[in-house]
Amino acid sequence: MARLSGVVALAALVALPVGAAEVEGVRLWRAPDHTRLVLDLDGPAEHKLFTLESPHRVVIDVSGAKLAASIDGLPIADTPIAGIRYATKDKRDLRLVLDLKQPVNPRSFALRRHEKLPDRLVIDLHDRDRVEEKTIEQVGTERDIIIAIDAGHGGEDPGALGPGGLREKDVVLAIARQLHKAIDANHGFSAKLVRSGDYYIPLRDRVKKGRALRADLFVSIHADAFTRKDARGAGVYAVSSRGATSETARFLAQRENESDLIGGAGSLSLGDKDDTLAGVLLDLSMTATMNASLDIGGSVLSSLGSFTHLHKKKVEQANFSVLRSPDVPSILVETGFITNPQEARRLRDPAFQKRMAEKLSDGIVAHFNARPPAGTRLAARGTGAAKAHTIARGDTLSGIAARYNVSVAALKKINGMQTSMIRVGQTLTIPSS
Repeated sequence: MARLSGVVALAALVALPVGAAEVEGVRLWRAPDHTRLVLDLDGPAEHKLFTLESPHRVVIDVSGAKLAASIDGLPIADTPIAGIRYATKDKRDLRLVLDLKQPVNPRSFALRRHEKLPDRLVIDLHDRDRVEEKTIEQVGTERDIIIAIDAGHGGEDPGALGPGGLREKDVVLAIARQLHKAIDANHGFSAKLVRSGDYYIPLRDRVKKGRALRADLFVSIHADAFTRKDARGAGVYAVSSRGATSETARFLAQRENESDLIGGAGSLSLGDKDDTLAGVLLDLSMTATMNASLDIGGSVLSSLGSFTHLHKKKVEQANFSVLRSPDVPSILVETGFITNPQEARRLRDPAFQKRMAEKLSDGIVAHFNARPPAGTRLAARGTGAAKAHTIARGDTLSGIAARYNVSVAALKKINGMQTSMIRVGQTLTIPSS
């Protein structure tokens, strides 16, 4: 490799113990606003990053390291990277050169070994000329109800693992995409995907995106694991300022809050004492948001209960980092336990994923139909207008009544029903609550 010169933009040195580290794996992820390159190391190592111009390049020197993995076949087609080269510098250091199609803003950081994950060196190449997402101004005073859908994990963080290599990040993204379609099919609703592909977003940034969208609801989709393989059932969680309502909720919250250590969130470390990792008490100003989250969660749980087994028959609470928004009602939905072999088979099934999404949508839409936020198209329709519900497989009269916050007696009266028997495809009139 020719001698490199002309340092122009950035120099960074991470103080870690020096050793003859070996690069055992190289992976590349593309996100909407940046590209992430990850080097798996068999031990910690110092590294230095700088940029060069004419042509644009990013250079990474890893002290005392050797490349034992292949860099061929990395998916660079839709990234700013034109090619990747490597050589040995000063007979001891590994030098990687990223030839660029256009200039980027690079950033690098090291992640220490965590559970089964090795030491890692992460290089993020942030796009310079990214077109920022604009908020669409509504014509007139009425607006859609915005639902922010967050598929958990992604990219470097696969989430929980099930039988046969089933990965949580893939399952929940598939369900999130189906939920996006189901929500958008309802007049007066607009769904937005927080994560639209296989890349990682730090927990705090997920919360920020929900707030930036001015979402009426932030719903985080998961399919988690537990220590017992017989743990099963869907569940709905809201944030808590007083600890978890069950041991399962506490375990799941702790596991999810470690995602940044797995997915890579820059300078975050176990010594960080801010609210993302340490679990501080929520401010009293969140009380109204928390109550709204519990109300929405109840509607979603009721809808899920007509379709699948529930882990708990009430909305649980735990200190999930991704739910800590001060002004956006937020819920976390466990679609099932991926460590349970029977539930893993269902979670892998596209038909189950679609049905799960439809039931989530039913619960969300039912809540906002009954309690539309001021200024929305639904609110403008008038709260006294009657609503209709078409019976789906698994529905029960009591479940429908709970979903729309009306009594079974009122539901039977308005529909002229003598018994509680219903049939798939039948349309019921829902009385105003």
